[in-house]
Amino acid sequence: MKSALLYILFLFPVLAQAQIGEHRNGFSVGINGGYALSNISFTPEVPQKMHGGMTGGLSFRYVCEKYFKTIASVYAEINYASIGWKEDILTREDKPVINAITGMAEQYSRTINYIQIPVMAHLAWGKEDRGINFFLNLGPQFGVYLDESTSMNFDLAQRNIADRATSIVAQDTMAVENKFDYGIALGLGAEYSIPRAGHFLLEARYYYGLGNIYGDTKRDYFGSSNFGNILVKLTYLFDITKTKKNNH
Repeated sequence: MKSALLYILFLFPVLAQAQIGEHRNGFSVGINGGYALSNISFTPEVPQKMHGGMTGGLSFRYVCEKYFKTIASVYAEINYASIGWKEDILTREDKPVINAITGMAEQYSRTINYIQIPVMAHLAWGKEDRGINFFLNLGPQFGVYLDESTSMNFDLAQRNIADRATSIVAQDTMAVENKFDYGIALGLGAEYSIPRAGHFLLEARYYYGLGNIYGDTKRDYFGSSNFGNILVKLTYLFDITKTKKNNH
């Protein structure tokens, strides 16, 4: 997976300078917003539900070429994202674990806030200036840790370990160790363009983290602790520069 990330990074200057098809020189900027469902792949395993949080920020797109029916662009974002994990605390009979003090089912979640920067190849098929096209986004994503917070309805010293199906609880008291995150993002979506009004994009995207939030050496508790995110977002772009028709 790390080799694939390096390969994708190598592709961007090639894509930006490619002149095999019809030249394009269109630059658009805009805003995006959406909802992210996330979890963390822990080894040893921690049972989880999906953690929900908002994401949004600025979007940039440079259209560089149309090759046959494929419209090729470089697409990037600078986003604020609230992601993390939510534990699924169950007994061996798959029933909620009840805390002896509160009498409530134990709940625990961690929210970690990042600045995320995906830089992706954007390949589209369909209408270029007016109407609908369908697109694929693929490329690396980088994240910079901002802060984190915990939500739970029990005291850590009085949690019900005896009834839990798993005894893995070290993550509950561990702060994020690695402040830089990186991985690969893949998105599929549709775009509707209106001349002089702009471009409206709806996208479903998956992010697979290649970095771990905790140390992963033989001396560390977790062998892996990487993110997996699914998000749906809306984006609005307006054109700053466009390719003149007589240049086609």
